[in-house]
Amino acid sequence: MKKLYYYANNIYQFSYALPIYDKLGGTFIVYDKKKWWQFKLYLNNRAKFSEKNFRNTPEVIVCPRREVYKLEGVIFFLSNSIISHQKYDKAVTLFHEHGTSDKLYGGGRPSAKRKLSSYDYILLSGEKNKKRIEEIGLQLPDEKLIEIGGLRFDEFLDGTIDKNQEMDRLGIKDRSRKNILYAPTWSFGEGTFKKYALKFAEEITQKHNLIIRPHYHDRTHGTYVKYMAKLKGIKHLYLSQSANLIKSDTLRDFIVSDLMISDVSSVIYEYLITRNPMIIAANEFEQRHDMPSEMNIMDHVDIYSGKENILEMIDENLETQKYRNDYEKLLHNCFYNVDGCVNKAVEFIRNLMQE
Repeated sequence: MKKLYYYANNIYQFSYALPIYDKLGGTFIVYDKKKWWQFKLYLNNRAKFSEKNFRNTPEVIVCPRREVYKLEGVIFFLSNSIISHQKYDKAVTLFHEHGTSDKLYGGGRPSAKRKLSSYDYILLSGEKNKKRIEEIGLQLPDEKLIEIGGLRFDEFLDGTIDKNQEMDRLGIKDRSRKNILYAPTWSFGEGTFKKYALKFAEEITQKHNLIIRPHYHDRTHGTYVKYMAKLKGIKHLYLSQSANLIKSDTLRDFIVSDLMISDVSSVIYEYLITRNPMIIAANEFEQRHDMPSEMNIMDHVDIYSGKENILEMIDENLETQKYRNDYEKLLHNCFYNVDGCVNKAVEFIRNLMQE
């Protein structure tokens, strides 16, 4: 049987590989020693197949991206990092996007098309994922496109995540309050974190708990906001450590929350699984896909421009749940399946490993 490898540029992207690893095992690839240490730090005691190594993590190796093509087996890319001019003669290559947002694929760079064309197979989360590929002018043969669905929904739906335990993790004290999650993107999408994090902390905590989940690339700014909030005497503010993909996985924050505020992060489409209300903080990011309304949440959500009363917007959405039916439709329009997706992906990959 062929070996199975998982490659990603950043540790948080491996969250999409873990459901596959739990059933098939495999070896994770990081490109330098710093990433190796981060892997050991954040996946401590996450070994599933009796791996005996430092910190009891899944098996992980350091392999520079330019050397990955030498590996033999099945290589599952969680970031669009294949080197298109290299020949992966000894491996079958797969790609699955780490989240499906409205950001233009690869920032619209021609290299994105070349890379996407180079994989043997692309595992699609849904029609939205496929539409984004087509919109950058890339037409791939049907046999390359494998319809899978939302890989990360199974854990949310199977009831194994305990809400009270997750509130304990965050340190939430007053559980009579509603929990508002703020999960913006980073600078690649002109994320709103620096603009609104402290403002929301001051305003939303007057009535509700606020959980701030910075993007992985903004995680150091979260500590600063928490420090400034403490100086201001702000209570009922909680910080989720987005770098820790085991203890602070995105879906674990979803379970706790009653409403989410975001911008152009891919989490806005994954959050549809909760059917809970959302508010989108507007920004000036222009490199967006032109999605039809049935796959575009911007047509089915209240937009915060910075001028509105955010507490009034939150309370109205919590009370009326006015877009709930729209979110149900969006969920199924954007994703092929919302449950059983992991088994579908596992079956396809296992067959490749046995060939």
